Amino acid sequence: MKPEFDAELETRLLRYTAIDSQSDAASPTSPSTKIQFDMLNLLVEELKEIGASDVTLTDYGTVLATIPATVTHDTPVMGLLAHVDTAPAFNATGVKPRVHRAYDGTPITFPDAPGLRLSPEDYPYLATKAGHDIITASGATLLGADDKAGVAIIMTAARHLLENPDIPHGPIRLAFTPDEEIGRGVHADLPADLGADFAFTFDGGAIGEIEHETFSADGATVQIEGVSIHPGTAKDKLVNALHLASKIVQTLPQATMTPETTDGRDGFIMITDMTGTAAHATLHFILRDFERDGLAAKGTLLQEICAAVQATEPRARITCEIAAQYRNMRYWLEDDMTPVDLAHAATREAGLTPISNPIRGGTDGSRLTEMGVPCPNIFTGMQNLHGPLEWISVQDMTAATRTCLILARRATET
Repeated sequence: MKPEFDAELETRLLRYTAIDSQSDAASPTSPSTKIQFDMLNLLVEELKEIGASDVTLTDYGTVLATIPATVTHDTPVMGLLAHVDTAPAFNATGVKPRVHRAYDGTPITFPDAPGLRLSPEDYPYLATKAGHDIITASGATLLGADDKAGVAIIMTAARHLLENPDIPHGPIRLAFTPDEEIGRGVHADLPADLGADFAFTFDGGAIGEIEHETFSADGATVQIEGVSIHPGTAKDKLVNALHLASKIVQTLPQATMTPETTDGRDGFIMITDMTGTAAHATLHFILRDFERDGLAAKGTLLQEICAAVQATEPRARITCEIAAQYRNMRYWLEDDMTPVDLAHAATREAGLTPISNPIRGGTDGSRLTEMGVPCPNIFTGMQNLHGPLEWISVQDMTAATRTCLILARRATET
C-alpha cells in the first residue's frame, strides 16, 4: 500500500472529527440535526473536487456519488457506505483530535481529563498497536471515528480509484448517511437511489472483522400520567409519575438482562433516558436480541411490567409503545453469502485474517439488507466507541482502505 495513504487518512479523520455532527433521537427531522449538514456539504464539495460523478445531496440528507466503471463488460454495481453522524451518548462538541505518533505502548493520558487513562492493560487490542499512529480526542468529548473513520476510508479509496483509471472495477456507488446512530440512517428511498446490487458499510471495529450478523432491535417509549397535587395537600391524592417510573426500572431484570451484565449472544433491555415530573414521566428503552423470538419476549416482558405497575395504581395511566428499528442482517444474507465471501477474499488478499463475529449493535447495512441490498460490514479499526476513550490506529485505517480497493477489483469477478 502506498505510504501516502497514512497521511491522507490521518488528515481526513482529523478534519472530519473536528466537525460536530451529532444526531438527536428526539428530533423528527431528517437529518435529525442541522449540524450534520456541515459534514454532508463538505463531502459534496470534496467528491466534486476528486472528480466523482452524479454527486447529489438528497432531500433526506444522504450524499450520493458514483465512481464510473473502468471495465467495459457488465459487472455488478457495488455500494460503499459510511455515516456522518456521531452518537448522542456523549459530548461531541469541541472535539480536539490528537495524534500519538509511533505509539510507545504506555498508557495514554488526556489533557482535558487528567484522571482519564487509556491503558493497554485494560484494552488489550491497544497493546498490539505499538509503533502505530493512534488518534484520540482530548478527554472531554468522544472522538467520532464512529463513523468518520469509515468516511475517511471510503473517500481515500474513491480518490485513489478516480486518479488511477487503470485499476479495473465496475460502477461503484457511494453513500454517506445521517442518523445511523439513532437507527434512522436508511431512508425508504435509499435502496432505489443507491442502485447497488450489493454494498458494504465501513463501520466495523478491529482489523480483519467482517460482520454479517447483527442484533435485531426495537425501541420502546413508556409514558406515565400521574396525578399532580400540591405536596402540602397531597395525602391520598398525589400519584407521583416519577415513583411509578422508578418501580418499572427496578422491576426489570438488573443482574441478567442489562448491557453491563451481558455479552456474546445475550440480548438486553436498556433504559436510555428518563425525563419528567411528578405529573408526567417519559422513559425510553432499547431492546436487543439476535433472534426475533428473543426480541419479542423482551418487549412482552417490558409491557407486562408496565401493566403490573399500572395495576398497583389505577389512578395513573401507563402506556408502552414498541417500535421496530432494525433486524439481524443474517436472516437475509444467509440466503446469498456472495458479498460476505467477497469481503473475506479481499481481506485475505490484503494479508489479513478475516474474523466474523456477531455485532452487538447494528449498522445501516442491517436496514439495507432487510430492504433488498445485501450489505455486510467491514472493519475500520475504531475502538471504545461512544465515549472519551475512543481511539483508532491510522495504520488499521490503511489496511481497511487496501481492503476496500481490493473489493472494488474483485467485484468485477463476481
